[in-house]
Amino acid sequence: MHYHYKTSGTCSQYIDFDIDHGKVYNVTFQGGCNGNLQGIGRLVEGQDARLVLETLHGVDCRGRGTSCPDQLANALAQALAHEEKNS
Repeated sequence: MHYHYKTSGTCSQYIDFDIDHGKVYNVTFQGGCNGNLQGIGRLVEGQDARLVLETLHGVDCRGRGTSCPDQLANALAQALAHEEKNS
């Protein structure tokens, strides 16, 4: 299923991604540090969504209390809760 997540507290504004059979695909960020965020998308491609969530949750950027990776973890948590509720 495709998800579109509005970020909060980061340079990126949105994250788009797909979850298929519990795996993460096609992660793209709108805004933010393009090269780093492309790298994150490639690193998580095909990975277990729960593992990605656990790995990225709590990453902080410059004392903001969040970061683009942390926002991806939040987006995945929300998406997984949605999928669990609708299964």
